[in-house]
Amino acid sequence: MENNTPETTKRGLWNFIDNIKGDKVIWIIALLLIIFSVLTIFSSTSTLSDDNRVEIMKGHTVIALLGLGIIIALQGIKRIGWFRVISQLGFGFTFVLLTILVLDLDLGFMSAITLNGARRTIMAFGLQIHVYELAKVAMVMYLAWALHAYKHDTFTIANALSKKKGFEFMGKAFWKRFIYIYTPTLITCAMIAVGSNSSAIFTFMILVVVMLMGGVPFKDLLLTGAAVVVLCGAGYGLHKATDGKFMPRIQTLISRVGANYDTEVLEGLKPRSQEFYNALDKIRQPYGAKVAIHEGKGIIWGKGIGNSTQKYSVTHIYSDYMFSFIIEEYGLLGALMILILYTSLLARCSMIIRMCENEFAKIAIGGLAFLITGQAYLHMLVNVQIIPMTGQTLPMLSDGAFAFLTFCVAFGIILSISKMARAKMKAIEEVEVPMKDDIQATLDIIEQIDDIEDIR
Repeated sequence: MENNTPETTKRGLWNFIDNIKGDKVIWIIALLLIIFSVLTIFSSTSTLSDDNRVEIMKGHTVIALLGLGIIIALQGIKRIGWFRVISQLGFGFTFVLLTILVLDLDLGFMSAITLNGARRTIMAFGLQIHVYELAKVAMVMYLAWALHAYKHDTFTIANALSKKKGFEFMGKAFWKRFIYIYTPTLITCAMIAVGSNSSAIFTFMILVVVMLMGGVPFKDLLLTGAAVVVLCGAGYGLHKATDGKFMPRIQTLISRVGANYDTEVLEGLKPRSQEFYNALDKIRQPYGAKVAIHEGKGIIWGKGIGNSTQKYSVTHIYSDYMFSFIIEEYGLLGALMILILYTSLLARCSMIIRMCENEFAKIAIGGLAFLITGQAYLHMLVNVQIIPMTGQTLPMLSDGAFAFLTFCVAFGIILSISKMARAKMKAIEEVEVPMKDDIQATLDIIEQIDDIEDIR
């Protein structure tokens, strides 16, 4: 008869946890963010009717479960070679999607759409694809592949062309970096800038960090930065010359940088006049977010779930100002928990990197971790008004089904590579276990190590 004593149950639960593949700390962080996202999305959409709130809750729960499924599926991949093959297509895939956005194409099954005055989304088969969020992850993985290929000199096309007359320059290291690393980065960021200057700047900063991880010469990055300055200057010049018709988002960036979100902008305006309401609309969201933080920070545990008041005046608090909402409802404890989760992700990934000697694995984990935490920190800085509004959401917590799934892909890749790294380390350590005269046992373990992808 089966023994179901508490001790047996406890041992069975521990065995289940112990058998989970991938880094368990990363798993805990991902699961806590997923659970917390369900609570915050439900509570922050209370401006709608109760029926709609329930539907939103159901919809996001489905998205959360789908995201969890994506993480499980990706972490189950056993060979890092699959990620390398797919990653080299990252720039081409991103370029195609950004081209559809920039040219406002309608291909029937896929077309660019405008939301909230900006063209950042593609509708494909009934699914809204947030191209900029996808581009960040795709380009981080592409650069991980490109930097790995550069170090091992495995650029097949460049090496083949370098043997032909007139293309000898492609055999030089600088030109390989220029063609495979710098050019895709500049093209991607330039195309993103058409729809969002802040997203382009943030994406460029992330990709520069990835390049530094990959050992790109610093002087090259200075030249790349100079090229960016020249392009920005040219873009601004064309913007002014065309009276704002060329790249109109530049004016949005300028207005945000110099914006004053205090109520003093309303002084001197006639109450209930059109000018008064126009000025009020401009400060409503950032000022409401400031009020949310002020009301929440004075209470250690916040107002409690569902008791936010600023969600009624800040229309997109569940998106651009999710951190402010969390402080209002969950107080300093909630804000501290979120900060710890993202910081722990970065710290844990740095530990996983130490187990990897494969450049692709190192750069992929480091780049994805820095992307997630960097965007989270940027969102928080905007919410506390240290830097101007950027429109960057809080990863895994802000509203947005496709963005949520995209970050789940990032977590799945991190967990998969961490699993491979630990498997390799464990197999190597077991070589020391057999006795020196147990030759067959040692050979068996060495064979197991060879079967594991070269993650070390």
